[in-house]
Amino acid sequence: MISLVAIALAAAEETHGAAETSGNLLQDTSFWVLISFLIVIGVFAKVGLHKTIASGLDKRSQTIADEINEARKMREEAQELLASYQRRQREAEEEAAAIIEQAKKDARRLTEEARDKINEQMARRTKAAEEKIERAEAQALSEVRGQAADLAIAAAQEIIRERMDSGAQTAFIDKAISGLRDKLN
Repeated sequence: MISLVAIALAAAEETHGAAETSGNLLQDTSFWVLISFLIVIGVFAKVGLHKTIASGLDKRSQTIADEINEARKMREEAQELLASYQRRQREAEEEAAAIIEQAKKDARRLTEEARDKINEQMARRTKAAEEKIERAEAQALSEVRGQAADLAIAAAQEIIRERMDSGAQTAFIDKAISGLRDKLN
């Protein structure tokens, strides 16, 4: 408001100086523009328009300041949130790396355990096969012995039958067979 009055006074002095040189102030259009301007300014001052304009400008500047402060707060919150997310991302990456490392260790351990189990199972199966072979050999040997004993008995019976009479032969054969079977089994 003060600046408007200062401008009006400067314009009035200029107009007044121009009017003195021309001699007739009432015919000068600048003079009448100055008078109209001063009347309008006076009406505005009387109504209090300068206070309304100033309060509107103050409100607008306060609104802008509030918006700037809010934007600053939001920026700070966004930076904090970004830092938090970056921290979480680093933690998640570290955790993922730890999980991968643990998975590798577990895989190695499970591989070793599986290899040990396979080796153990192969050893058991080998031992079982060897035992089965030994049993088969023992059984085959027993069968061979049994067949050999049966052949020996049959041969002995044949030899004794040819050399002995039939009564003594039967008693002797029965006695020898029962004794031989007990000795072989």
